[in-house]
Amino acid sequence: MTEYGRGYGSEPWHPEDPLYGDQGSYGGQAQQPQWGGQQPAPQQPAPQQYRDPQQHPQQQYNGGWDGSQTGQFPYDPYDPYGQPQPQADPYAGAGQDPYGHQGGYQQQSQQPHHQQHMQQQVAPHPQQMASQQQYPPHQYEQPVEPPYEDPADDWRAEPESPRDPESGHAFFADDEDDDHPGPDDEPRERRGKRNGKKNKRRSGTTCLVATLVFAGAVGAVGYFGYDFFMAHFGSAPDYEGEGSGAVQVDIPDGSPISEMGQILAKNGVIKSAGAFSEAAGDNKKSGLLQPGTYSLRKHMSAASAMELMLDPKSRNGLTIREGLRAGAVYALIDKKLHLKAGTTKDVAEKEIKNLGLPSWANDDRKIKDPLEGFLYPSTYSVGGKANPADVLKQMVGRATREYAKYDLEANAKKFHLTSPLQLITVASLTQAEGMTHDDFRKMAAVVYNRLAPSNTDTNQKLEFDSTFNYLKNQSKINISTKEIRNYNDPYNTYFYRGLPPGPIGNPGEDALKATISPDNTQKWLFFISVDGKKTDFTTNLKDHEKLVSKFNQRQQAEKQNGN
Repeated sequence: MTEYGRGYGSEPWHPEDPLYGDQGSYGGQAQQPQWGGQQPAPQQPAPQQYRDPQQHPQQQYNGGWDGSQTGQFPYDPYDPYGQPQPQADPYAGAGQDPYGHQGGYQQQSQQPHHQQHMQQQVAPHPQQMASQQQYPPHQYEQPVEPPYEDPADDWRAEPESPRDPESGHAFFADDEDDDHPGPDDEPRERRGKRNGKKNKRRSGTTCLVATLVFAGAVGAVGYFGYDFFMAHFGSAPDYEGEGSGAVQVDIPDGSPISEMGQILAKNGVIKSAGAFSEAAGDNKKSGLLQPGTYSLRKHMSAASAMELMLDPKSRNGLTIREGLRAGAVYALIDKKLHLKAGTTKDVAEKEIKNLGLPSWANDDRKIKDPLEGFLYPSTYSVGGKANPADVLKQMVGRATREYAKYDLEANAKKFHLTSPLQLITVASLTQAEGMTHDDFRKMAAVVYNRLAPSNTDTNQKLEFDSTFNYLKNQSKINISTKEIRNYNDPYNTYFYRGLPPGPIGNPGEDALKATISPDNTQKWLFFISVDGKKTDFTTNLKDHEKLVSKFNQRQQAEKQNGN
């Protein structure tokens, strides 16, 4: 029940409820409450809800409260089986309620104050809620005698013994109240006492679990602490001596010292990667270690493995220098793999579509070698079991990764070139004609200035000797003017305007950077190396002709001296 006589479920407001209005639907007069105009506290018994059926027979629900129409006796809410029991009206002749009705609340008011308070706080039982929708409200007014409370049951009467009489310790004590009824069937004080013992048992179990967790944590900290100490303060496991047998180990490009040590340990060369790191820290030359294939021995000490790897004789790597032509790379691979001369070149022609060239590497014009410019200068791991196709794939893959760093397509448009391949071609020309790395930016500027439509000095011809030497597969300095200007070949920049069909070598990193960032401080247009050691650049033909005269005089003197 809630305040003001409103029942649970679908029970309607009573017509005489103080909040129902001046005149209810049943014609009853609203009664004035006796609380001085104040509303009663929530969940307190609402006496105005109950009506004596003898005083108000016209306000019966569902056939009346006396059971004459339903054939049922009033329901006793304290019957444990929930069956309707015949009973007399407990309020007949018991005085008047605050509204002048017979059968007041004298018995209920005589209950102890603390018992009334407890009954007000406990929520109605679901069985009682259901019965309230079926029977008149007055039957719930049967007074409830307070249950007898044994002073011995009061948990405050005497302290609990800290030990179980049978087990000897409260931690292992059984719950002697396990067979008692549930907490809803016994007084609250007794429930508190019994739950206290359970909480004590749970507290002991919690302490045990916490102890085990703490012990596990200490063990884990100890284990990893020892591992950390050995890794940072103790010596790593290591073999002794120079080792025995033979094993080839491949060290990939870009591997740090730690990764090298892991690879060596995996192949049985050394005992641990930590020992190799320690040896590298003690060896000042460890920074010279390079990727490649090494011929080593098993069960070597880390220091011995370090010394052997620093010996060039142990390396099976293949080094491709900057500017080297594809034909020269093929010859180096044949020699490294002990193959017949020309084997790698034949493989390159047959496997050209399977080597991983980018789509823009193909050009409409005739190219002497599609792999030219894509055999990136570096050191590659070439073991005894390697084959030419695998080595070429490594080189092409490395070139593709490096070229991706420079946004070739955007930079090609920036310098009015038609494709990324032309940008690689400019880089190869810069690499071939530059004497030193300091020359590259000015040399790239010369290429762009000669290709410009405004160039009337060379009429957009590059006139590079390096292109003629490429098509002839030679490296000459003194080439006759008649020969070079009359040789009809797309790669002859003395004969054709513009760039050659493709790269004339494999440019390195410095040449690539110079190609996308040329020196534009001046309009460099001519260049020549008088002494063969450095390159002189000029912006006009007159100054260039003076340098050419010096060059010719030097050549004539060397010829006379027999050099």
